[in-house]
Amino acid sequence: MNTFLNSNIGRLRLLAIIEGISLLILVFVSVPLKRIYGVTTLSSVLGPVHGILFLLFVMNTISVGTEQNWKFKQTTWKVLLACIIPFGTFYIDSKILKPLHKKIGQ
Repeated sequence: MNTFLNSNIGRLRLLAIIEGISLLILVFVSVPLKRIYGVTTLSSVLGPVHGILFLLFVMNTISVGTEQNWKFKQTTWKVLLACIIPFGTFYIDSKILKPLHKKIGQ
C-alpha cells in the first residue's frame, strides 16, 4: 500500500480501486437489495460515500492528467469515462495507470 501513496499516480490508482469497488457494491448489491427487498440502509450509506469517491477520482484524474501532460483525447477522457462503467476503473488501472506508475519508478 505504501507504494501507492508515494506519488499522485499511485494515489489515483488506489482511489480508482476504492471507487470501483464502491460502484460495484452499489450496482450489484445495494440497488438490488433496495429494488427487490426494499432494504434502503446500504443505499443511503453507500450512495453518498460513492459520490464523494467519484468526485475525488474526477478531481485527481484532472490533477494527474495536468501534471503528467496527458492529452485529453488520448488518455484523460478514458480515465474519466472508466469511473462510470462497472469494472472500468480496474481496466484503466491495469492498462493505463499501472504502466505509468511503473514508468515513473514508484
